[in-house]
Amino acid sequence: MRTVPFNRPYLSERELDYVAEAVHNGRTCGDGPFTRRATALLRELTGARHALLTTSCTHALEMSALLLDLRPGDEVIVPSFTFMSTANAYALRGAVPVFADCRPDTLNLDERLVEEAVTERTRAIVVVHYAGVACAMEELGKLADRYGLALVEDNAHGLGGSYQGRPLGSFGDMAAQSFHETKNVQCGEGGALLVNDDELAARAEIVREKGTDRGRFFRGQVDKYRWVDIGSSYLPSDLLAAQLTGQFEAFGEIQRRRTETWRAYHEGLAGWAAANGVGRPTVPDGCEHPAHLYYLMLPDLDSRQAFIAHLAARGVQAPFHYQPLHDAPAGIRYGRPAPGGCPVTEQAADRLVRLPLHAGLGEEDVAYVIDAVREFAVREGEVR
Repeated sequence: MRTVPFNRPYLSERELDYVAEAVHNGRTCGDGPFTRRATALLRELTGARHALLTTSCTHALEMSALLLDLRPGDEVIVPSFTFMSTANAYALRGAVPVFADCRPDTLNLDERLVEEAVTERTRAIVVVHYAGVACAMEELGKLADRYGLALVEDNAHGLGGSYQGRPLGSFGDMAAQSFHETKNVQCGEGGALLVNDDELAARAEIVREKGTDRGRFFRGQVDKYRWVDIGSSYLPSDLLAAQLTGQFEAFGEIQRRRTETWRAYHEGLAGWAAANGVGRPTVPDGCEHPAHLYYLMLPDLDSRQAFIAHLAARGVQAPFHYQPLHDAPAGIRYGRPAPGGCPVTEQAADRLVRLPLHAGLGEEDVAYVIDAVREFAVREGEVR
């Protein structure tokens, strides 16, 4: 029986050579030559003014919380349908995550519900571009401006995506990127903080370097470096940056492969989905997505679980995804739901399943997955 894993990290042609070069350079700590190369490529891809590589997207989000100078009792509006780091980064500073519901079409933060969640304690809105499909950034940007709030993009899914022709990651005051092995571009574990505010960028460098002005020292701007602010060790090794450099250089090929798979699923499963009452991803006008993931929305939890079991029996790994943060143990302890609760999030968490999608999938693998999906009849809850 064929086995199709949900994810397999993609290795480009030059990564191993670059990693070996980094070792032989004798400079394997952070901010070496490959850090500079990878950073320049990332800025080019995203259009961000400044980019700082980090050890993870989680750490990039934690940096954003430090840069916002959050205090205990401050509130940050976040989607309930997201990875826990999106909320945890702000809860660590004593801020209260206010969990807002998602849209039923894109599963992004529902911009129509955000204003009702704003209070006098609100300091920021954090958006997540689910599956790399952009949130309604025009509306959210205007809302943030109206109330004087910071806007942060959790762009873990969105590298290569755009909204109204503008790259994701370039809208917020800051944006967090992920280079985890499940992402389009990966180095095992890694991330970046994009900063679109010049004043924040200067401080971000200090926060990333343990609260010191070490970067200014190496540029000859000060005669010694000292502890000048709070911060932590968020700087990745140049070995990881070397791998990232190879990944960024292969970005076009990675995206071509992933997009072909995404389109094959979308077209090949259209009839089956309509006949079985299964939802497919929605991509609004003006949004270009990077084929980060492909999901299906089964009618209910029972059919979703039966569907996952059916695919597993055929060697196809197809997991569910985020569970609501607003009613998670830590979500109840450290945050609160926005007015109206999060009913769409709760339904999506029970119904969603993700199909295998990575740059290493071949045409035969994709065809096999499509055939396996088509074998399942939702109405009978059994294989036909």
